[in-house]
Amino acid sequence: MRKLVLYISLFVAVIATVSCNTELRKIEKSKDYEAKLAFADKLYAKKKYTAAQALYESLFQVYKGTDKYEPMYYNYCYCSYKMKDYVQAGFYFKNYLDNFPNSPRATEMDYMQAYCYYKQSPKVQLDQTNTQKAIAAMQTFINNYPTSDKVPEANLVIELSRRKLERKEYNNAELYYNLGHYHAAAITFKSLMRQFPDSDKSDAYKYMAIKAYYQYAKNSIWEKQKERYDEVLSEYLDFADHYPTSKLKVDAEKYYNLAQGNIKTIDAYSKPERSKKDEKKVKKAADKAEKDNNAGTEIKNN
Repeated sequence: MRKLVLYISLFVAVIATVSCNTELRKIEKSKDYEAKLAFADKLYAKKKYTAAQALYESLFQVYKGTDKYEPMYYNYCYCSYKMKDYVQAGFYFKNYLDNFPNSPRATEMDYMQAYCYYKQSPKVQLDQTNTQKAIAAMQTFINNYPTSDKVPEANLVIELSRRKLERKEYNNAELYYNLGHYHAAAITFKSLMRQFPDSDKSDAYKYMAIKAYYQYAKNSIWEKQKERYDEVLSEYLDFADHYPTSKLKVDAEKYYNLAQGNIKTIDAYSKPERSKKDEKKVKKAADKAEKDNNAGTEIKNN
């Protein structure tokens, strides 16, 4: 019985499709433009966007300059959007603004043009050019229409886009650290703080910068270690000043103490007669101090 119902449903669907296609071919050849426009609207309402868009486009020259052209072009723009062709949709929304700058729908079209950039925003690991364009376009929209009821949505798009950019930058910094490019990691973590000063993870980024600077100093040549450990001390003091109540302060302070201890060890061997053997002793002492310290706090950027 169920199979019979299924077969009947499929048969009805096929008949409906054939009927619709026959009607579409007939209407495409028709010179009855009113009927053609009505059929295009019918297709649009039924979410047959490809066919509807083709019919609308065939009527542009007929209705251009009339009061029917704008609503027709409005649907035409949304056909691309509904089909998830956001590049084309963004182009058409902009064209709508150029053609109908005084339209009551101008604000909506300006928003949708910006929103199409956001819809093109790819996964975090990919190039984020469209994400940056979405932020710029939405900010321009807010500046142009500060009283629009779309402003809260525009602000949300900006916030979500910035989170994505922040995550991508964090992933880059983490990758540098994991690959042992500690100086690049430290610079990138500090860049995160500058780019996203309001982030709730800014203290974690600062902490990771301290860790990266510490590893950078530890793995540097003898002559450069002391000045680079000094950088760890400076970064920690800045951390303590800006994030006195951070849960990561204790862990950051451990690296401060490690750096101080390593500087003392270096000073103890910093004599004209120092040898490669002395340098190995310094490195061994630093390795032991870090192991004993067990300051392996990791951060999660959710």
